[in-house]
Amino acid sequence: MADYHYVYKDIEGTSTQWDDIQRKLGNLPEKPPAFKPPPFTPAEDEDSKPKDKSWIDSKTQDELEDLEDDLDDDRFLEDYRKKRLAEMKEVVKVAKFGSIIPISGSDFIREVSQAAPEIWVVVILYKDGFADCEMLMGCLDELARRYPATKFVKIISTDCIPNYPDCNLPTLLVYNSGAVKANYVGLRSFGKPCTPEGVALVLCHSDPVLNDGQSGSDSSRRSVLDGESKRLIEKLVAERENADDDGASSD
Repeated sequence: MADYHYVYKDIEGTSTQWDDIQRKLGNLPEKPPAFKPPPFTPAEDEDSKPKDKSWIDSKTQDELEDLEDDLDDDRFLEDYRKKRLAEMKEVVKVAKFGSIIPISGSDFIREVSQAAPEIWVVVILYKDGFADCEMLMGCLDELARRYPATKFVKIISTDCIPNYPDCNLPTLLVYNSGAVKANYVGLRSFGKPCTPEGVALVLCHSDPVLNDGQSGSDSSRRSVLDGESKRLIEKLVAERENADDDGASSD
């Protein structure tokens, strides 16, 4: 006849009275502690973080655009999101260039003639080793950083116009919508001494060549003219004061 053995297992961590007596006598090891699961800690997700200005400032442009529905119940944050998004788009729209771009003859049509209608392009025809070219290039380099929405390019004169006379260097060409709007031959066009402010005033005399990011071509041109005039006056006053100080110290 088969011998059947049944093993009854109690809830984990419990023991019988007999087991307890045997443990007191040292015949059984100490009872293991009952299993306790670790406390539940929900994972922190993006939605659980407090939403404030700093939270919005940490978002990219694409993320801000996706947040519209999430902030409908908070008018302040939704308004701030829209303001922040507008600022980011304005920066992207204005900050396009910021330096003088070297081009070759084969690049001219694409980079200059076919530039978008809203972009003004300033082209300097130059050659290495000409002091006047280096001086004007320095002025344009500063203006390119100051007005990143205006496109500045440089090209060796004979790469642009075969047999172009060196006596005409440097030459500036101003393009907009594929057409030449102005040209300036030689450094004398910008006065003595040649300064970034003086070049800016000449370029913007009749057209909004230098873009400061303001809407409306006339307001932008007027803002640039006022700003550059102020810079030029401040520079002339500082030079005069330095000259007076040097004269006084030599007496």
